[in-house]
Amino acid sequence: MPRAHPLEDLFLRAAYRVRLAHGGFATIRIGDPLPATLAGLLPWPGAGWGFITAWNPRGEARDRSANRMAQRELREALRSAYPEARLHAGLGTLGDWREPSLFVAGIGASALDALMLRFDQLAVVSGRGPEAATLRWSPTVHS
Repeated sequence: MPRAHPLEDLFLRAAYRVRLAHGGFATIRIGDPLPATLAGLLPWPGAGWGFITAWNPRGEARDRSANRMAQRELREALRSAYPEARLHAGLGTLGDWREPSLFVAGIGASALDALMLRFDQLAVVSGRGPEAATLRWSPTVHS
């Protein structure tokens, strides 16, 4: 099967870490079930969730200050448009790569798609309840 994007292998191997309230992290991996500690953060069983960032649009490096500003805008957009969603600090990692992100508990796929497009991201990690994490590509990747 052809790759959706040249960065697909990197996205699939990355660790998507979510900071826990009492210290430490829980790690999401594509294809693995959502860790129980994160499933416990969902507002109801089977709720949708996503792991999203506003850093480095289109997978292209951008300066730190622009990334931080975009991330603040993403957080504000989530809080205003999806007040029922619960936000948790996250970090996408692979080797030396680090990208601050957000784990959003209680958000649906269509809302994630809208945010992915608004913040010009190639993909998000998403799922429902404790089911396996999937890599959800932006519609712009295939156009």
